[in-house]
Amino acid sequence: MNDFPSKSRRTLWQTINRSPYFDIGQFLLLIALVFWFFNQSVQGMGYHWQWYQIPQYIYVWDENSVVAGPLLFGLGVTLKISAISLGLAFFIGLITALLRLSNSVPGKVLSRVYLEVSRNTPLLIQLFFLYFVMGPILGIDRFWAAVLALSLFEGAYASEIFRSGIVSVEKGQWEASHSLGLSYKHAYRFIILPQAMRRILPPLANQAISLIKDSALVSTIAVYDLTMEAQVLISETFLTFELWFTVALMYLVITVFLSCLVSFLEKKMASPYRTDLSF
Repeated sequence: MNDFPSKSRRTLWQTINRSPYFDIGQFLLLIALVFWFFNQSVQGMGYHWQWYQIPQYIYVWDENSVVAGPLLFGLGVTLKISAISLGLAFFIGLITALLRLSNSVPGKVLSRVYLEVSRNTPLLIQLFFLYFVMGPILGIDRFWAAVLALSLFEGAYASEIFRSGIVSVEKGQWEASHSLGLSYKHAYRFIILPQAMRRILPPLANQAISLIKDSALVSTIAVYDLTMEAQVLISETFLTFELWFTVALMYLVITVFLSCLVSFLEKKMASPYRTDLSF
């Protein structure tokens, strides 16, 4: 009887901690603290904030509509690159994981070489190699060179996530699928992968967030994404702190939204037979 209040408090805290509103509150508190800290630091340098100039670089009111400013245009390019790269990275990661788990020796060797090269070389070097070396040979422009570099780099890490999720599925599930007469293809599709997805969704979400942040490197090959647009504006206006803080806030909003979306999907995909075993 004495443990009942403590269990109730623990259950209440777990409920609050899993709520997306709690994550949003933490995010807003972090933003407030960061702005307060830098405001105090910059005041010591005698810097005068010019936040009133930032909205014109995000959007412009036209007579009949709202026109996207340079930062909003760059954000659109960043989201486009990230979305295409994310889909390709997950596809490459899944194929690589299946090759590593297959009985094909050439498939295992090819996937292993790809993993070692992608994971043990910097993304920036891969980006330069694809754009400056392979681009002229294959006729790849800077946009698709950026997409391909991000896809191959993040796909290597995604493959390990897929592989660990597939391996974590109990051996009895394979035996049950074979006893039902299912082929390997149908066993993966209907039994193994649906169970593995519940387990690999959080690490895949972290990989997606990492991809969005890594996409800032595409500005090094003159892709006019959010980071590149900010660099151009800073060189023209010298609003260094205001523009970089705005860019950081845009990235934070995207990643927090993605985290909340994944949290929602986790709850939807949770097994109805799962019980809370915490005491």
